[in-house]
Amino acid sequence: MQLALAAPVQFIAGAQFYEGAYKALKGKSANMDVLIALGTTTAFFYSIFLGYEWHVGGQQGMPELYFEAAAVIITLVILGKLFEVRAKGRTGKAIEKLLNMQAKTAMVVRDGEEVEVAVEDVVVGDRVIVRPGEKIPVDGTIQAGSSAVDESMITGESIPVDKNTGDSVIGSTVNKNGSLTFEATRVGKDTALAQIVKVVEDAQGSKADIQRVADRVSGVFVPIVVLIAIGSFLAWYFLIEPGDVRSALVPLITILVIACPCALGLATPTSIMAGSGRAAEMGVLFKGGEHLENTRSVTTVVLDKTGTITKGEPELTDVRVADGFNEADILQMVAAAEKSSEHPLASAIVRGIAARNISFDNPDTFEALPGAGISATVQGKQVLVGTRKLMREQSVDLQFFQAEMEQFESDGKTAMLIAVDDELAGVIAVADTIKETSVDAIERMQDLGLEVIMLTGDNERTAQAIGKQVGIDRVIAEVVPEQKAKEIEKLQAKDKYVAMVGDGINDAPALAVADIGMAIGTGTDIAIEASDVTLMRGDLHSVADSFVISNKTMRNIKQNLFFAFFYNSVGIPIAAAGLLAPWVAGAAMAFSSVSVVGNALRLQRMSFKGVKRSS
Repeated sequence: MQLALAAPVQFIAGAQFYEGAYKALKGKSANMDVLIALGTTTAFFYSIFLGYEWHVGGQQGMPELYFEAAAVIITLVILGKLFEVRAKGRTGKAIEKLLNMQAKTAMVVRDGEEVEVAVEDVVVGDRVIVRPGEKIPVDGTIQAGSSAVDESMITGESIPVDKNTGDSVIGSTVNKNGSLTFEATRVGKDTALAQIVKVVEDAQGSKADIQRVADRVSGVFVPIVVLIAIGSFLAWYFLIEPGDVRSALVPLITILVIACPCALGLATPTSIMAGSGRAAEMGVLFKGGEHLENTRSVTTVVLDKTGTITKGEPELTDVRVADGFNEADILQMVAAAEKSSEHPLASAIVRGIAARNISFDNPDTFEALPGAGISATVQGKQVLVGTRKLMREQSVDLQFFQAEMEQFESDGKTAMLIAVDDELAGVIAVADTIKETSVDAIERMQDLGLEVIMLTGDNERTAQAIGKQVGIDRVIAEVVPEQKAKEIEKLQAKDKYVAMVGDGINDAPALAVADIGMAIGTGTDIAIEASDVTLMRGDLHSVADSFVISNKTMRNIKQNLFFAFFYNSVGIPIAAAGLLAPWVAGAAMAFSSVSVVGNALRLQRMSFKGVKRSS
């Protein structure tokens, strides 16, 4: 009866262990399946032998069989696997949440009519209409309309972002209060959401270096356990209970079961899955488990200035005019002159003047002077806007505004002189303002023991001013794009483990050279592609978050490895002494796996207590 009940468990439910053991041995390695298959098979067939011996020999009394031990071991291990699968399924909730954010349908204009189609059927170039309260189905560029868009699922920022014609929108974000018509630019697997999901999946499926160590330990551990089990059997059979196969068999089976390294195999991947999933929820995307592991080793963080520490959107901040000139008239001429320029500073000047309710026309003539400024004719007058060098070349006297120029530059602003008909008329200042969160975020990094350096192509005076405002002591300025990577290499040559944080095309080489490259998610695709970590929020708090996440995940992995080895190191000697029943060993081995997974799941509740965060 025991044989009839145990056989389906051993060879049907337990077939997965035989298959796994065969594949492992065929690949010249050993894993947990080898131990389970060896232990349960030994117990099962030895019980058949005892039963046959009892039947043929006509002995009185039922012999001590081990069918139930083999069946219970397999049942407990499979039950443990069920708990593991259910628990590990919870670590994939980050991806599930992201996928649930996607819109299911889209309203597109085709042949002049509005048609509702599945989001999978939207193609690049489609005109998509989104009404208030609806999700934006795919990435695109607004052609008509204006609205506030909730982008919190991408950036983590709760305040909706104002969007107008020409602005980009991201699929799965929510249109709040206005109708938008936009052209689809990225669909399907190319959308921002799809890329985020891919990065998280890749990270959860990759192996950290510590996992490779665990794999190698497991490969050596299994053969050693088999030898210990055989040695224990021989010791009991020849020395402790000479000639008693039954007494020698119990410790052999128990050792094979209690030593099963399944918890060791789970220790790292479950933590990586939970840690990277929680990181994704917080807008930090690690492109692989190795990057999640290595981030904790960073000693030096190098920050680009524009678009990283600062907003990357210059604003007109100051205007000074010379005696005898009217400020409104000068600004009107400057706006007209700068209107035709494509330079970002020109756009900032024009926006700033327009915000002062000053109207202006197109210039009569316009000429861009690379590296110097512009020259234009406005209302019959020659207008120059630019550097000291430009003014000197045109024999314009600079003395009147020399002090203002130096003060603006000391404050981290870019100052430009204005001349009308070769006479100095004024000076205007433009500043790339610091992000509201930069100061607190940099202080958090420093509190974590990180050296923070600013690396920028801006002039020394402006760079030092920005550095002073945000609390960075070391500033490397006036560095051309191709030299940024060399500056990173210089730091690495001093045995510093460097993380580079940037957002622009010019940062891509430095991001690639750095030990850990971190790209601001609001930056260019090239920068993001060259990086190891993408910070979706565009907020430097994400940099500090990434170090906290890495440290907590690695600490969790080490705790898991302790749990895995604790059961083995304590259980094997007890089993060798014959003090542990095989089914108890199976229960303990299953519990060790559940302990490891349960500990890893704590990462999903990861918090940042005691660490400064801005509101």
